[in-house]
Amino acid sequence: MREIWRQATGHGGQAGSGQRADLAAVAEAERRTLALPAILSPVQFPGRLLPKPTPANLRRFAETPVVRRAINVIKDRIAAMDWQVRVRRGVRPADVAFAGRKLRALRRTLEEPNAVDSFRTLIEQVIEDALTGGFGAIEMGPTGDGDRPAMLWPVDGASIRINARWDGQEETPRYAQALPGQLESAAVDLRDDQLMYIRMNPRSFTPFGLGPLEVAFETVNQFLSAHRFAGKLAANTVAQYALWLNEATPTQHDRLIRWWQDEIEGTGRVPLISTEQKPEVLRFAQGTDADMRLAWQEFLIRMVANAFGLPPLMLGLEADVNQSTAAEMTDEAFRGAISPLAMLLAGHITRDLFGKCIGWREFEFVFNELNARDEETELAVQVQLLQAGVLTVNEVRAMRGLGPLGQDGAVQLSGEAATERAG
Repeated sequence: MREIWRQATGHGGQAGSGQRADLAAVAEAERRTLALPAILSPVQFPGRLLPKPTPANLRRFAETPVVRRAINVIKDRIAAMDWQVRVRRGVRPADVAFAGRKLRALRRTLEEPNAVDSFRTLIEQVIEDALTGGFGAIEMGPTGDGDRPAMLWPVDGASIRINARWDGQEETPRYAQALPGQLESAAVDLRDDQLMYIRMNPRSFTPFGLGPLEVAFETVNQFLSAHRFAGKLAANTVAQYALWLNEATPTQHDRLIRWWQDEIEGTGRVPLISTEQKPEVLRFAQGTDADMRLAWQEFLIRMVANAFGLPPLMLGLEADVNQSTAAEMTDEAFRGAISPLAMLLAGHITRDLFGKCIGWREFEFVFNELNARDEETELAVQVQLLQAGVLTVNEVRAMRGLGPLGQDGAVQLSGEAATERAG
C-alpha cells in the first residue's frame, strides 16, 4: 500500500525517512518572491505589468484606532474559525484513491505552510492586505512530496503587478513582483498556478480589486483632521477667545501682552487689570463640546463602518443600540462582512491551491462556522434537522469536521487507514 501511495502522489521517500523527505520537499519548493519588499519611492514605469494605484498612506491609515478596530473585527473572527478539508460536493469518496492520506496531506500543508508561519499567521496577513488595499497574495510552490504537496508564503500585495496581456495559458506569467522604480526586466514573474491573488470587489474595467479602506480613504482622512483639531482644542492649544481693550495705545498693548505672558499665562494666578474702560472678552466659539465637532466625528465613524460593511456598534458607537437590536446588528456584521470574505478565501484555497498548484481537484476547503453566528445557534439548528430527518448523523458529523460512524457506532476509517491499522 505504501508503494502504491508513493507512486500515486509522487512521493519517492522511504519509510522512516520523514526528516529527509521534509528537507527534500523544502529544496523542491523554493520561494521566488521577496518576503518584505521595501517600498522606497512612488516612481513607476509604464509597461505590460500594471501596478496597483494605491495611495501610499493606506498602510498608515490602517494603524489608526477606528480603522484598526474595523480590520480586527473581520480578521480575528475569520482567523479563529474552525475549518476542514473534505471531498468536494458531487464527488463520491469511494472514487477518490487514497482519500484519507490526501486529506491529511492537505491539512498539514495548511497547518504548516512554511518554516515560519502557521495557518493563522498566514491568513491574517492575507486578510490584512485584502481589507487595506483590495489585494491579498500567497505564493504557492509544489514540493513533489505526497505528505506535504505544497508550501505557501505570504506576499505583500502592494508589490504585485498584473500582466494586462495575459492570454490564459498556464506557462504565460500572469503576475510579477516588482519594487517601485524597478524595471520590468528585474521583476519576478509568477504564473497563475504560483500565486493566489485575492481581489475584493472585483470589477470589469480594471484587473485590481477595491478594498474597504480605499473606499473609506477620504472619510478616514477627514476624521483624522477633525480628531487632531479636537485634541488641540481640548489641550487649550487653540485659543477660542480674545481680549479687547478700547482706545489702548500701541505701547499699552505691547506692555499688556508681555505682562500676560510673563506673569499670568500658565501660572493659575488671578489677573488684575486697572484701566479706564473695562476690557471685553470676545469669544469665537460657544466654549462647549460642540466646538470639538463630536457629532461630525461620530458621522465619519459611521461612514467608516459602512465602508467595511459593519454596524457602527462594532466601532464603539453604542448610543442608538438597545438590547433588542444588538443581536441583529451582530448577525448583520457576520453575514455582511465576515462570511463573504471567508467564503472568498475558501474558494481561492480550493481552486488555486488544491486545483491549480497541487492538482487534487476532488477536494475543497471550507470553514465550519459560516452557517451560524455562534455554537449554540448552530447546535440547535443541527438538532432540529436531525429530528426532522433532513440530515443524518454522518452528515452532521461531516459539517463539524468529524469522520463518519460505522454500523456499530465506531468511527469508520477509510480503506487505506484500516489497512494500516490492521497491519
